[in-house]
Amino acid sequence: MSYKFRTLAVALLAATTMLPSAKADESDKESTVTFTAPVQIPSQVLSPGSYVFKLADSPSDRHIVQIFTEDQSKLVATIEAIPAYRLEPTGVTLITFEERPTGTPEAVKRWFHSGDLTGVAFVYPDDQR
Repeated sequence: MSYKFRTLAVALLAATTMLPSAKADESDKESTVTFTAPVQIPSQVLSPGSYVFKLADSPSDRHIVQIFTEDQSKLVATIEAIPAYRLEPTGVTLITFEERPTGTPEAVKRWFHSGDLTGVAFVYPDDQR
């Protein structure tokens, strides 16, 4: 085996063994968020506190959001969402809210992971608007 071919083979092997672990770290877009007041998500209201938002590990759908307690000991909700887009990324996780009638919790509208232009939008049934 020539020196050049051996060097290329080692470089390719190193690159392919490093890619999966680097990709796995960011693939779920894990974000910890803290709410100081109750907030609505589709089908329920979250109490004030910290929660972990993640994309589910689904090869067929990248828009399934799982919400866990802060220590990730309990799955609070699994939500099917739709793609959302923004023009400028930010260096922090961004959650936007929908306006709701006075006296009701604000509703989570969109979630963008730090640095991403794409995120997810939550869709509410008519009876939760």
